[in-house]
Amino acid sequence: MNYYFLGIGGIGMSALARFFHQRGDTVSGYDRTASPLTHQLEQEGIAIHYDDDPAQIPDAIDLVVYTPAVPRETAEFQYLLQKGVPMEKRSQVLGEITRGKKCVAVAGTHGKTSTSSMIAHILSHTKLGCSAFLGGIAKNFDSNIVVDSQSEYVVVEADEYDRSFLQLHPFCSVITATDPDHLDIYGTHENMLEAFRQFASQTEPGGMLILKEGISMCEEHEHHHHEGHDHHEMHLDNVEASIRSYTARGIDADYYSQNVRNYNGNIYFDLRTPKGVIYDLELPNTALYSVENAVAAAAAVLGLGVSDQELREGLRTYLGVRRRFDYRIKTKNLVMIDDYAHHPQEIAACLESVRYLYPGKRLVVVFQPHLYSRTRDFADEFAKVLSTVDELIMMPIYPAREQRIPGVSSSMVLHKVKGLSKYLCSADQVLELVPVLFPDVVLTMGAGDIDRLVPRLEEALKGMS
Repeated sequence: MNYYFLGIGGIGMSALARFFHQRGDTVSGYDRTASPLTHQLEQEGIAIHYDDDPAQIPDAIDLVVYTPAVPRETAEFQYLLQKGVPMEKRSQVLGEITRGKKCVAVAGTHGKTSTSSMIAHILSHTKLGCSAFLGGIAKNFDSNIVVDSQSEYVVVEADEYDRSFLQLHPFCSVITATDPDHLDIYGTHENMLEAFRQFASQTEPGGMLILKEGISMCEEHEHHHHEGHDHHEMHLDNVEASIRSYTARGIDADYYSQNVRNYNGNIYFDLRTPKGVIYDLELPNTALYSVENAVAAAAAVLGLGVSDQELREGLRTYLGVRRRFDYRIKTKNLVMIDDYAHHPQEIAACLESVRYLYPGKRLVVVFQPHLYSRTRDFADEFAKVLSTVDELIMMPIYPAREQRIPGVSSSMVLHKVKGLSKYLCSADQVLELVPVLFPDVVLTMGAGDIDRLVPRLEEALKGMS
């Protein structure tokens, strides 16, 4: 088969491209800009070009895979459409690949990349094995894909954007969070929750649905009793799978953590399960919120038949995901952490972890907002959570797929932030400013092209560490 990818540099698209390439198919593609990820794909033998030029499209194409992030008015999109070449969204292709497999799908407005990569890492070191399509570069695999043709399990990060996850019919569904997001697509929070309810209902009969304790799938917060778990606040009467809950805080869930403690930047905790307690689980070099992700991953893999010892070893050797509480510098004098956080809830969780691990340290935060619509919808929430840092540097909004919205800018948020130690900077200005603020901890956050700045800032700070 000959596959052509429109937007091949996206994290989800590149995973599919790698899958087909490793399978022996012919893969090529277009992306607007080169990146470390596209360069890696090219090194692996995938042909990529960066001009929106139909003349560079190969003649023989069996299927075009595209992402909604590529505008329909793109010349190549229109050319392929008019030519009548079969075209499918990334989510459709992923749905077809997982059909007939035992799919473990992790959905949620945050936490899904870390949780899915944890599950994939744990399973890959047991006799169950797994293939995996991840939304980030897992350090254990140095990739966003795992291919195991012998395993019946496939772990998938289930993306709620554009209702993509409704292409999946998982054997095990995990839902980590349903906070308002992607309102540019859904319009209202209720519409987004309806999509999550639909996703939950698509769990295979006899499978598992694992939910964060207290998660809300209905805005009116009505309590509906289902299998003894009336605390889920969900309309899930049409789910035919067994339902289990998890939490990092509280004792009402089926799976929860106890005795969480920090030693030298490593986090230890005990896990309470329906069958008893698993003591002294270790998560090295990670964030406090990783405990919650680990509990979710544990609920999934234990439900699939992984042993306590396999779980323990899997968590102990889990290295994390690039750009997910990713340590770039860790010395006695200076810590630099990079994170993908781009929603107020994610930022709050990230800051809480930093304060927990490094109490009393001087914290400098560099944040790049992602999308004009998200910045507009959550301006007050962004301002509130960012007001807690010692020094705040904001970069201009990364627009991604969006056109500029008049009146919406980083300055709009910055004006709402309490405190005087706040700056609006370009990438080059960030490199000059951060070192002279004499930070103890530097935290870079955002889902845009701030990732290009991170290695340069790391280099600029190394002399201080």
